[in-house]
Amino acid sequence: MSTPLTPIEDLRREIDEIDTALHELLMRRSDVAARIGALKNGPDGPDGGFLRPAREAAILRRLVARHTGPLPAAVIVRIWREMMSALVRLQGPFAVAVYVSDQWPGYWDLARDHFGSHTPITAHDSAGQALGLVIDGTATVAVLPVPQQDDQDPWWRFLVRRDGPRIIARLPFGDSGACRGPKVEALAVGRVAVEETGRDRTFLVLETSAEISRSALHTSLEAVGFDVVLVHVWHDPADPSTWLHLVELEGFVEKDDPRLARFAKSRAEVLREIWPIGAYAIPFTRSELGVSEKA
Repeated sequence: MSTPLTPIEDLRREIDEIDTALHELLMRRSDVAARIGALKNGPDGPDGGFLRPAREAAILRRLVARHTGPLPAAVIVRIWREMMSALVRLQGPFAVAVYVSDQWPGYWDLARDHFGSHTPITAHDSAGQALGLVIDGTATVAVLPVPQQDDQDPWWRFLVRRDGPRIIARLPFGDSGACRGPKVEALAVGRVAVEETGRDRTFLVLETSAEISRSALHTSLEAVGFDVVLVHVWHDPADPSTWLHLVELEGFVEKDDPRLARFAKSRAEVLREIWPIGAYAIPFTRSELGVSEKA
């Protein structure tokens, strides 16, 4: 006759059963992901890429919305990010190039946490080097600093091309947790389809023949119905006839958005081109993940 289990032993047995069930589901999920990859890579594949940032954001938002219990939602996001990134690698080649410096080592942490601890990641001491690997096809994604107005040679100007990569995500999407050095934020850039998620922001570059002040541009964009997040201006000293204005807007803005046509008409005397350079799903706030602002 077997000895009855103590209460704690009975709970540990239940945990073992749950672990087995979770493992079975993970293996089932990986099998489904591999089958999806086979369809995407086949002659009748439904789209041009296996990385779907919008789909990943929708999955995480749904899970966080339904989450209850003592396990922090931030941990759920971290677990699913690791799993989703591992399964993306089952569908096709996947490598990340990341800007890292001695002063800002946290960009490596962002890249690892978002794209997975087993995804090939290479570090580069300039944003241009990391972006160049995506442009030439060596890397799938580059993780780059969020643009600042005082950037002397901004990386985003290299996205002003019709066949170039696009901004696809903002990091961290969840809470960054413990990291080396100061906490940082980044943008991910890749040759990936940009899709709407319902809570997005869009980046445009406005190419003009003369400078438009940030305040004037802000006013012009709001006048046609846009909610402006930021405006940066860059001028190449070697080309006095060309100005580039980086604009971040609330919402997902399609290239045929009628507000863009109204804006173009209002600035027709100097506007040469409107370049859509990407969009991203708005990350979780710390409060949405149940993380203390003091943490």
